[in-house]
Amino acid sequence: MVTEMTKYDFILLSGDADAFLEKLQSVGVVDITRSMKPIDEKSEKLSARAEIYRKAISALKEVEKADDPGQKPTDFAVEVMETVRDKDAIEAQLPQLRKDADELVPWGQFDSKSFDRLKETGLKLHFYKAKAIDPEWKEQYALSEISNLGGYNYFVVVSDSDDYDFPLKELPAPDRDYAAIQKQIADLEAQVKQKEHRLAQLKWHEPVLQAEMDKTLSKLDLHLAHVSGEKAAEDYITVFEGFAPAENEPALHDMLEKENILYLVDKAKVDDNPPIKLKNNKFVSKFELLTDMYGCPKYDEFDPTVFISIFFMLFFAFCMGDAGYGLVLILAGILLKKKLPSIASLGIVLGIATTVIGLLFHTFFSMDMLEWSWIPEGVKKCMVPREVFGFDGTMVLAILVGIVHICLAMIVKTYQSTKVKGFANSLATWGWTLLIVGGVIVGGLALMGVIDKALTKWIVIVIGCLSALGIFFLNDLHRNPLLNVGSGLWETYNTATGLLGDVLSYLRLYALGLAGAKLGEAFNAIGLQALGDGGARWIAFILIVLVGHTLNVAMCVLGAFVHPLRLNFLEFFKNSGYEGSGRRYKPLTQNNEN
Repeated sequence: MVTEMTKYDFILLSGDADAFLEKLQSVGVVDITRSMKPIDEKSEKLSARAEIYRKAISALKEVEKADDPGQKPTDFAVEVMETVRDKDAIEAQLPQLRKDADELVPWGQFDSKSFDRLKETGLKLHFYKAKAIDPEWKEQYALSEISNLGGYNYFVVVSDSDDYDFPLKELPAPDRDYAAIQKQIADLEAQVKQKEHRLAQLKWHEPVLQAEMDKTLSKLDLHLAHVSGEKAAEDYITVFEGFAPAENEPALHDMLEKENILYLVDKAKVDDNPPIKLKNNKFVSKFELLTDMYGCPKYDEFDPTVFISIFFMLFFAFCMGDAGYGLVLILAGILLKKKLPSIASLGIVLGIATTVIGLLFHTFFSMDMLEWSWIPEGVKKCMVPREVFGFDGTMVLAILVGIVHICLAMIVKTYQSTKVKGFANSLATWGWTLLIVGGVIVGGLALMGVIDKALTKWIVIVIGCLSALGIFFLNDLHRNPLLNVGSGLWETYNTATGLLGDVLSYLRLYALGLAGAKLGEAFNAIGLQALGDGGARWIAFILIVLVGHTLNVAMCVLGAFVHPLRLNFLEFFKNSGYEGSGRRYKPLTQNNEN
């Protein structure tokens, strides 16, 4: 849910602004309206400094730590960046040198000074290569074979005249021998290793760099909050606008009273564009990162996280659809809990859901549990049947879940529209929700035999009439009725075609689960074929099944993340009217002492 915010206007003498902002920074609950872009010379310098720290830390992330050298450089970040720059410059020379070395291999070692001595005597060397050397060339020219490499013969011809002519295209004369260029390459590679070793030593100072970056960002945050204050009364009075959660009012007010700060307080309104702080329970909060991927709700919007937590988890489990894979995810989450606590925790939750859905789908590492004789028949009856109404049971369930998802989105949209616009201005939304959600409920009850055909007929007629009234005649009470009818017809076309596509989109839940199951079955079959009569073939069986299912789990996880996210971001958000254009609550906080 979206936390209720309180708007503050702080009024104080300009000279007291710095001390006041430091107090707010220590409290850490007030979001001062500000921009994180450099807006003056000081903020630009702080931003550039923080960027240097960030790049240095990023460069050290890929480096293995060496023994502590015990040295304390005066500026860790600058040395890291200079070392990385020098290392990159050296490495940039190596590809061309290695290419040159490959070209010099056929000519071997030689003394380049001997070329000069030959020129002084009037002799000149010409370099060639050929698939084969014609014996007549040896009789007509002073030809000397050098090497045979890669199917080519490399040779030189000595001439003493400018009228010299040879039937092959001449190669460029080597400017140095192979040994010389190899020595140059070895020297540069040694320099690269030296730079890498220095970076490995500097890895010890990564925590210091992180602390310095946090401190710099804290200073930048404080400075930007200060310069964002509106100055009045000839620069003598400064006014700050900020927002804080209503639940923090008592503590904040106590601090303001003790510091004798003059302030105005009011309940935040939508027009104030207050920052958004989400408040959810421990389970739902795990999925807030998914909400942030799309965008925070506006102050008057609903928090979609609770819906995402339920349906993303359910859709993810549908796409995986295997109890064995669910156990793998749980194990992976437990192993990663120390290194990636938030992601690991989410992975465990998704793994549990996958295990439960996998049991309902009677699939364990792509094996059909309905074929296991040791499972009691009573337990098997709790599993999804192979066929429902002549269709695959999991496919029918995917469609039903999709219908429920869309109906829930429409109910949320109706509630939200009524809350913001009022009932009279939301009659069209009520009409569509009554028609679709009401129709689904009535159809479901009729199929289950709860209501008979005659009653179903009258209920459908009543729902249709009431819905048509809102959709075609009362969709805008301040507009010409004929325009309302035209608008209703256009909306009917868009909704009818859009809803059909939306519902069919949920077939991807069935398709992804089926694809993963079939691929897993293929690996199981290949493994069994390799097993044969057993014996030493158990090793091949284990390797095939282990590698195959590992690849399958990886691919299934990727699809099970992307497609359920799409169903929530497109199908649900579109039908619920969610925009997600709010800004995150970022209170002025103190990371380190300034």
